Amino acid sequence: MQQSTRLIELSHVIEDGMLTYKGLPAPVICDHISRAQSRQTYAEGTEFQIGKITLVSNTGTYIDTPFHRFEAGFDLSGLPLESITEVEGVVVRQLNRSSRAISRAAFETVDVAGKAVLVHTNWAMHWRTDRYFEGHPFLTSDAAEYLRDRGVTLVGIDSYNIDNTDDGHRPVHTVLLGAGIPIVEHMRGLEQLPDSGFRFSAVPPKIKGMGTFPVRAYAVLKP
Repeated sequence: MQQSTRLIELSHVIEDGMLTYKGLPAPVICDHISRAQSRQTYAEGTEFQIGKITLVSNTGTYIDTPFHRFEAGFDLSGLPLESITEVEGVVVRQLNRSSRAISRAAFETVDVAGKAVLVHTNWAMHWRTDRYFEGHPFLTSDAAEYLRDRGVTLVGIDSYNIDNTDDGHRPVHTVLLGAGIPIVEHMRGLEQLPDSGFRFSAVPPKIKGMGTFPVRAYAVLKP
């Protein structure tokens, strides 16, 4: 019997009151119209809920487009579907690091051209804890330059930020987004993926004037 395709979830759940990024507000999730309220409008036995969410765009597992960093860069509405949907993926494991900084050496033995390159650091284990916000692993500027020059399609990481947040410089965002390469941060579940042989998707709503937004990121494993 033929094996079925496997889907691997790579996104965090967005919950009311949770913090994704230190200093940014948590989402507020509530009813706009509750089921009880809707009963006044519809026929007996018929009810609906219409929800409301208030959140900053950097919430949960989210994607960065060039507009996030550059005023003239394309935003969510200009994000090419081919760069975020069913992209051939590879995982680069960085589990036994001697340093927080992940340099180009981590990628030099991997065929990254045209790929969604997902960096597995296991930092997601600290999600929803204070530890998540401090001392996270990140890519170096030379790693970003290497990935750009090798023609990657997308770069993702299961860490707090793809850049070092100890200062105001953001060289990885600058290099990748400057080249039109989307970034997906705050991923999870990369330990469930093989090093290669899967397709990756991370699709946000098509919103004009916004550079980042939560995504439902997932991988498709073919038998």
